[in-house]
Amino acid sequence: MEDYVYILDYLSSGKPGYRKGALAYGVGENQFTLLELIPKPNVTLAIGERVYVGKEKEKRDKIAKVKGRINYEDLTAAAHGELFYIILDIIKNNEERFVKFYNECPAISTRYHALELLPGLGKKTMQEIVEERKKMPFKSFEDMCTRVKNLHHPEKLIARRVEEELMDAHQKYRLFTRPPIRT
Repeated sequence: MEDYVYILDYLSSGKPGYRKGALAYGVGENQFTLLELIPKPNVTLAIGERVYVGKEKEKRDKIAKVKGRINYEDLTAAAHGELFYIILDIIKNNEERFVKFYNECPAISTRYHALELLPGLGKKTMQEIVEERKKMPFKSFEDMCTRVKNLHHPEKLIARRVEEELMDAHQKYRLFTRPPIRT
């Protein structure tokens, strides 16, 4: 269950051809769950806004109801366009959690490491990350870039991986997201 969601798209009149009424799409802060949301009356939501959707309904100041989980294909074109940037914001706002991933992620098998699932990260850089973290755990993304020669923007590597996991329902390995809902 997600407590906070970042707004990907806000449709003040709802989806064309469906019931009228405001509708929003969001991505969860914890497991990057894609959700369809019904805002409270007379509330306007901004793209990228962080809103509470947790169980304590009295704390929900902007969302009346979480309509349910959705898959990537159910998002609007505008939400698709915003997704990568909002994922990147979530990662930057929770840097400690994702630096911890780099410090602790394990090998998946004797020949394959979880770091290799990050798009754009080659074996050589992966090996360098593993060697550097043995010496001392990374403290921040900036620390990683300083210590690992060919690593630039480690937060973007994670954001691309999250986006891939959300786009492809048949991912064998999920590092950051929940499996999609079955349709």
